[in-house]
Amino acid sequence: MTDAARPAARLLVVEDDREVGPLLVRLFRGAGYETDLAADGQAGLHHAMTRPYDALILDRGLPAIEGLDLLARLRRSGITAPVLVLTALGTVADRVAGLDGGAEDYLVKPFEVDELLARVRVLLRPRPATARQLAVGQARFDLVSRTVTGPDGSTVALSGRESDLLRLLAQHPSRVFTREQIVAEVFPDAGGVTLADTYVHYLRRKLGPGVIATVRGVGYRLGRGTP
Repeated sequence: MTDAARPAARLLVVEDDREVGPLLVRLFRGAGYETDLAADGQAGLHHAMTRPYDALILDRGLPAIEGLDLLARLRRSGITAPVLVLTALGTVADRVAGLDGGAEDYLVKPFEVDELLARVRVLLRPRPATARQLAVGQARFDLVSRTVTGPDGSTVALSGRESDLLRLLAQHPSRVFTREQIVAEVFPDAGGVTLADTYVHYLRRKLGPGVIATVRGVGYRLGRGTP
């Protein structure tokens, strides 16, 4: 595919500064990138979990969800898009925390425009393919399309919440999660442990009773049956 035919990369900027955020959007759009802006960590989490991005640019001092906490949630959720932390926090300890927290790069404000664009280009370089499918019994769960494909080739589409729950269990196939842990990881903005039971029921109804096993008195884990 030629450069002219290749779709523009999509970026997500998570920045609460009312001047810096729009400035970054104009800068990236001017460089040819499709760019969305989220003004706080909660909005950033929603954007990243519901839309595909090629790279993310995150501030650290964000309202609602702090930048490194947001990054940790995204990585736990299976979001593998490369991340550049763009922040005024620039000590060695700050940079180490950002890189150890899952960021691919770290740039301190104020920044030079040419350097920022060069670092984004590096983030967008082709990388070795990472797994986008997880095993669910004898089926395969596609993290991008949110579909489960059975051994017979049949497919079942999942909602966002159903997909989040199945991803949590499939990424830790031998771990038993309590209802409280499931709610904290999958439904942090909703609350109520009965949500875990409700969405386990939804998944079993769509995929069959073998997809999620009940560990009596403890919680749920990935089942060993087939959808």
